Amino acid sequence: MAEVILMPRLSDTMTEGVIAAWHKKVGDAVKKGDLLAEIETDKATMELESYQDGILLHIGTPTGGKLQVNDLLAIFGKAGEDVSALVAQHAGGAATAAPATPAPAAPAPATAAAPAATPAINPASMEEVVLMPRLSDTMTEGVIAAWHKQVGDAVKKGEILAEIETDKATMELESYKDGVLLYQGAKAGEKIQVNDLLCIIGKPGLDVAAIAAAIAGGAAPAASEPAAATAAPAPVAAPAAPVAASVVNEGRIFASPLAKKMATEKGIDLRYVKGSGDNGRITKADIDNYTPAAASAPVASATPASVAIPAAPAGQVSFEDVPVSQMRKTIARRLSESLFTAPHFYLTMTIDMDAAVAARGKINETAPVKISFNDMVLKAAALALKQHPKVNSSWLGDTIRINHHINIGVAVAVDEGLLVPVVRFADGKSLSQIGTEVKTFAQKAKDKKLQPSDWEGSTFTISNLGMYGIDQFTAIINPPDACILAVGGIAQVPVVKNGQVVPGNIMKVTLSCDHRVVDGATGAAFLQTLKSLLEEPLRMLV
Repeated sequence: MAEVILMPRLSDTMTEGVIAAWHKKVGDAVKKGDLLAEIETDKATMELESYQDGILLHIGTPTGGKLQVNDLLAIFGKAGEDVSALVAQHAGGAATAAPATPAPAAPAPATAAAPAATPAINPASMEEVVLMPRLSDTMTEGVIAAWHKQVGDAVKKGEILAEIETDKATMELESYKDGVLLYQGAKAGEKIQVNDLLCIIGKPGLDVAAIAAAIAGGAAPAASEPAAATAAPAPVAAPAAPVAASVVNEGRIFASPLAKKMATEKGIDLRYVKGSGDNGRITKADIDNYTPAAASAPVASATPASVAIPAAPAGQVSFEDVPVSQMRKTIARRLSESLFTAPHFYLTMTIDMDAAVAARGKINETAPVKISFNDMVLKAAALALKQHPKVNSSWLGDTIRINHHINIGVAVAVDEGLLVPVVRFADGKSLSQIGTEVKTFAQKAKDKKLQPSDWEGSTFTISNLGMYGIDQFTAIINPPDACILAVGGIAQVPVVKNGQVVPGNIMKVTLSCDHRVVDGATGAAFLQTLKSLLEEPLRMLV
């Protein structure tokens, strides 16, 4: 008897999943433990294994499609078994079940039906179509940073297809099938909305113009497709090669993550390294074969040019318009929503850091990793949150979620903006563990290697600008957290102790609170606990 498989809840906050890839097709025999599909959740892309044997008779949505939790994902049974009744039952009626029958046969009539009538095509059911995936929980659109394959190139499963700049990082997109790249939905540098047509990978002869027109809802894209095809053979990065003999790469530099890491370790400037990969992409071999001596002379000649560029005649208006990056767009949107929807109020407290300064010096004499003051603040905040759970809460509209776990986000500045990786279960970690984790996250953020699982799920956030000489500031709450702690620098100032004026180390912290969740007395009590822990650091080690 046929058995229905529903979309599972693969994370605690998941409400829907996107099918990143099907690893089995309708009609395939599936064994228990076989990889059935890859499902993109709100936290990560996860592999779904089959928990039974059988023949895959029906899939609820093709690659790129969305399903709500508990919607029909697949049906298993015996070869030839009629599952139309089950499809209709879970689709809510025969009207929605109708497309299920022709779905397996869609690839066969696609080329014949496309020229005759565009509406007859159902591109969503065609596995040749690749839609822009949602690569982060807040992503709404992506920018094509670079194409690693051009129209007409053969593509194999697992090869890097493109680099996509999201609101959080630039990520490499791998192909999940073999074929020929027949169509690109946008050129390098252009934007594509999530679930819009990214590219088409299939066999030569497929009518890509009709498919593109059907997805766009009209014939307009059919005319633009040849334009994209003619533009494709002339990559945007091509003119960079014949520039001056000194600088090989100008503007955005394309290199593999390993090549970037090796270049940083060896002190190699990637502007002078010629890439041997697709579209001039720098690989590990290029770094291994690079001779720094060749760049020593050109560096001097390049310096005057770089100095001369920003110069402008005296008295003349001069400016440069810089396109807004995906990360900056998301920062602007999310923090504007936070500031204008959450009623912020601020509490500032001065903390005597004399004991913390002394304790840090002793700890670092034996600690396996150097402990920073930020690590100590993070640990103290985690322990204080344990005593004041209302500060460790989230506003959800009709409910307030009081989190029993303590996941602290640490704001990390990168060139494009700000990322907030999360130290999970911080209250149960030692100072050495926290220090190691924060340093690892900071490096991954700068290398653009953070994954969605690294920055999701915070319950409280800390932003520290003390290392920049900032004494005090206020921060905007990072939703859905209810509070954020802004930490200033430690300054030596005259203080009164035991009736005498003596030098002391003080640090100012400001707690930004969402008044819908946290009241003034609650926030003040949290800061008192934080202050007591930092002024007597031994209490954190108990």
